[in-house]
Amino acid sequence: MKATPTSEAELMARARNIAGLTFGELAQEAEMNVPETLKRDKGWVGQLLEWHLGAKAGSKPTQDFPEIGIELKSIPISYAGTPLESTFVCVAPLVGVHGLTWERSHIRNKLSRVLWLPVEGEREIPVADRRVGSPLIWSPSTEEELMLKNDWEELMEHITLGQINQLTAHSGEILQIRPKAANSRVTTGAYGANGQPIKTLPRGFYLRAKFTAYILETYFSHSV
Repeated sequence: MKATPTSEAELMARARNIAGLTFGELAQEAEMNVPETLKRDKGWVGQLLEWHLGAKAGSKPTQDFPEIGIELKSIPISYAGTPLESTFVCVAPLVGVHGLTWERSHIRNKLSRVLWLPVEGEREIPVADRRVGSPLIWSPSTEEELMLKNDWEELMEHITLGQINQLTAHSGEILQIRPKAANSRVTTGAYGANGQPIKTLPRGFYLRAKFTAYILETYFSHSV
């Protein structure tokens, strides 16, 4: 793995250096095997990009580049350049949430500064032949952060009131909560409507594809 970048400029230079290269070319340098499909290796692309960019955080609950305050997010895109799926941000807290505010939340920290890396995601393109796109550094504007905060507060209110199982993928305008587990046998603690402890699927915060599409469309022209 490459050394951790010490500045945003260094990170962007590395990201630009891998733009246009295929996963196969990047995997060869990193001495990583390329999976035939990503169905069972959903985290493989992220690990490949982290190796080349020098991210050290791994699965720790912090930014991927904590020293320079930047999170890395890859976005599988279609031939038309639009996101093919929603983007996982972080695990949603289901217990110990009383008194938690947006300003002190893990998700706000993650989204405060993001390096977006579009990658080809059409399934008919062999994984090894898929290319990395041009990087984009983004921080939410005042209006965008307010939208995220409003969604977060609405979603967290359901969790606080013990209504976790009433949340669906339709809840939230640009931010949603969805199950985040390898299978249905994985459970975690939460609270029911009467405050009693219950077991439920772990949940994660996801940005809707329409929001990441808006980010790419709005900010890419400014970053070139």
